[in-house]
This record gives sequence, C-alpha cells and structure tokens, in this order.
Amino acid sequence: MAETKKLLRALSGETMDVPPVWLMRQAGRYLPEYRATRAEAGDFLSLCYNSELAAEVTLQPIRRYGFDAAILFADILLLPQALGAELWFETGEGPRMSTITGPEGLKALKGKDDIHDHMAPVYETCRILSRELPKETTLIGFAGAPWTVATYMIAGRGTKDQAPAHALRTEDEATFAALIDLLTDATIEYLSKQVEAGCEVVKIFDSWAGSLKGEAFDKYAMEPAKRIIAEMKARHPGLPCIAFPREAGDKCIGFARATGADCVALDNSVSAEWAVENVQKDGCVQGNMDPKLMVTGGQALIDETRRIKEAFSKGPHIFNLGHGITPDADPENVTVMLEALRA
Repeated sequence: MAETKKLLRALSGETMDVPPVWLMRQAGRYLPEYRATRAEAGDFLSLCYNSELAAEVTLQPIRRYGFDAAILFADILLLPQALGAELWFETGEGPRMSTITGPEGLKALKGKDDIHDHMAPVYETCRILSRELPKETTLIGFAGAPWTVATYMIAGRGTKDQAPAHALRTEDEATFAALIDLLTDATIEYLSKQVEAGCEVVKIFDSWAGSLKGEAFDKYAMEPAKRIIAEMKARHPGLPCIAFPREAGDKCIGFARATGADCVALDNSVSAEWAVENVQKDGCVQGNMDPKLMVTGGQALIDETRRIKEAFSKGPHIFNLGHGITPDADPENVTVMLEALRA
C-alpha cells in the first residue's frame, strides 16, 4: 500500500494537484471527543501511557476529517522521563521537570538502552494504530530534537528564551554536550522502536531551534538531526524523515541537504513564497498556515488555504499548520479548510 499513500508520495518527491494534509496536534483539546477521552484517562500523562486510549485519540481526527496522516499521540518529554528525569504537569502551566545543572545530574540518568520498558506503552500504541488506521493513512512517529528536550531538562520547564540551557551551554559545555549526545543516542533508539512497531515516517520536533544562532545552531540543531536521520535510514532503509527546525529562518535554507531530511516543516514566521524560493527547491516542504486562522475562520481561512496550496503547487508539499492547532480552534474551521484545499 505504501506507494498509494499520498503522504509517502509527497515525501518521495511527487508533486500533487491536491497535497496531502494533516495538522500538528490534530488530536487535541479543540475536539470534544478528545476532551472526553482525556477525562476518562484522568490526566495527560495517564493518557500518554494508556495504549488503548492514546490510540483512540490518535484515531479521532482521522475519523472526523480523513487526514492523510495520523501522528502518534505522545509527548516529547516522555523520553527524558524514560531516562530517569522526574516529570509532572501543573494544571494550566504545562510541564515541570527535575533539573540538570551540572555533571551530577547527568550521571544520574539512565543509558540509551534502558528506556524501552518505560516506553513499552508507546510502542504498543504504535502497534494498535498500525492495525486500526485506514489503509490509505500514514502513521507518523516522532520525538523532540535533542536541543529542545535539553532545554526542558535544564530549566525544569518551558522558558521564553531558553536562557538556562544557553547558560549551561556556555558555562559547562562538557556537561551540555554530553547531555545532547545522550539525547541523540536515546532518540535514535526510541524512534527505531516506533518504526519497528509500525510507524512509516518519523518527525523530529525542534521547537526551540530558532534560539540557537550561528555555529551553535550547526552544532546543536543541525548535527544531532543529521546523526539521527543517518542512523534511522541505515537501520530502516527507505524511511522518510521530517525535520521541524522551528523559527530557524534562513537556517532552513539547505537544512534538508545538510541533515538528510526528506522534508522540512515550516513555521509561519516565513512566507510560502520565500520557502518556495529557498527551501522547496531541495525537496518536500510541510506547512505553513497560521494556526490562528483555525480560531477565526471565515473567508480569510479559505483564501489563505488556497494561497498556500497555490504557492507550493510546483513542488512536493504537505499541507499543515506552522505550529500546533490550539485548544480554542473551532473544529468546524478544520472542515472549512479541508473543503477549500480539496476543492
């Protein structure tokens, strides 16, 4: 079936009249059925680790909208938890973690091969989805990029400027580099198990890539992505890989060539026209509608959908948002977008 799946065709370089479409965070709080299932699970982490319920919320947007891809329901911070970091969620404030501020914290973590018992429910979710998804729907696995995951492990929470991680990077680069290496190695093992369990594509989310500048970007965003993708393709020949160096701007130019990624996902800080000139020439791109339009809707949503579709129409493109769909989005606006895209 692989060659008939629209998402895989786009990732192989095919240009289509109607691009494949899925949305980041398409399984989320904007959907009433998701909210009901999350309430059944009890809390967010319990939902992530309940294979049956995690598969259910992954399937919900596929049933409702017929997206061309489903993305495994999990969280980028499950990996550091599997490595031994403490993780919890504060209501209304997001994730909290134990912090790594020096070599002692690093030494307390487990090794890259010691994560799989903890991650077993996630792999089981992949197996369920591999069986349950419609035959035309691609299953995407994912992980956070080492830099982005490290920022949470160092600060103990999300920060606006990733200052704690930048401080450790400059003040104790040995510890920082060792953490990046561990996360890179563990991410390879984690993604590889997802593929063995049925994922057909993997995506690397570097949500805070844009805060790395110059050589730091090359060393801590580009190089880990290159290592992960090279090893994934060595272990799983033909596996497509999507990279999302969010808000990297000009650093997206040549990113696919430098890392081996089959597709570069774009945030909405760059225009489609710029991306066509600078990024799509190297292969498939994904994105990049402003998620706010899923809240406001109306003719502006229809016009922007058509504009982005037309802008990217001369090359391989996966239609998506520039970031995740937000909890205040109107589910009906997703239908409006899909009708405009597929018309």
